[in-house]
Amino acid sequence: MERTTGNIFKAVLGFSAAVFAAGTAHAQAYPTKPVRMIIALAPGGGVDTTGRYLAQKMSEAWGQNVVTDNRPGAGGSIASELVAKSVPDGYTMLMNSSGITITPSIMKLGYDPRKDLLPVSLAVVSPGVLVVHPSLPVKNVQELIAFAKSKPGELLFSSSGQGSGQHLAMEMMAQIAGLKLTHVPYKGTAPSITDVVAGRISMTIASVISTRPFFTSGKLRALAVVGPKRTPALPDYPTVAESGVPGFGYNNWYAVFMPGATPKPIAQRVQQVISKAVTTPEAQKLLIGQGLDPVGSTVEEFSKMYNEEITRWAKVVKSVGMQVQ
Repeated sequence: MERTTGNIFKAVLGFSAAVFAAGTAHAQAYPTKPVRMIIALAPGGGVDTTGRYLAQKMSEAWGQNVVTDNRPGAGGSIASELVAKSVPDGYTMLMNSSGITITPSIMKLGYDPRKDLLPVSLAVVSPGVLVVHPSLPVKNVQELIAFAKSKPGELLFSSSGQGSGQHLAMEMMAQIAGLKLTHVPYKGTAPSITDVVAGRISMTIASVISTRPFFTSGKLRALAVVGPKRTPALPDYPTVAESGVPGFGYNNWYAVFMPGATPKPIAQRVQQVISKAVTTPEAQKLLIGQGLDPVGSTVEEFSKMYNEEITRWAKVVKSVGMQVQ
């Protein structure tokens, strides 16, 4: 009986080793045909331009075409579901933003975000900044908190839409700081910033790249960056957390995913190209100049962060009383 069990155990080990070896060999040969990158948002935005940049670098590294295909809609979930249900052979990948970790809490999805997608690599962070209209008598976050507490519910903040990262980040900040603010959702980031510039809205959180022209010209006042750490894009600005709201931190990011069952050796091969593409001196100069922080995390690092953010945003969504649509 022991001999039989031992033989079975050896056979299982041998089969596993053979499968691993075959997967490794397949990854070394990959790709042998064009790869399709589904981009979850419309052309022209940060997700699109970053995706096209990575597709170009992948094509150069592999000698195979990486074809980009924009499939915007439903907060990026149309593209995410398309990739989640694709054949997990390495020839379909997804470029999406951090909004992918919020949609499971506010939408009924046709896929399981934790099982049906494999987080491959966090490519870049698009750091955000807290900006206010210059008419507000505040020069820093602590002054904003004191002013907002003196006028509960009177200060308006804008976002690119109900349930967006901008919306939930501001709600999170207000909860930690004990503020009562009023949310005004817009259809997109640009109009949400325009009305702050016009003075119709008191404040917003938006990317450095979209707000910098306004606060450098004096049309807005930047108080702090909203990420958990300072950004090279605005090295002299403190974070909201170190300015009086400990525990707060929000980053919008752009990342690559593949179908959940994609062999890990293939995912790691893709990750290696991404890391190299965003960390060369030329790439860092280009990306930081666009207000982006290059990252290029490993599969394991990004998977951990991705799952933690799904859990974190679920708690925020519940705390503000939003319901799944």
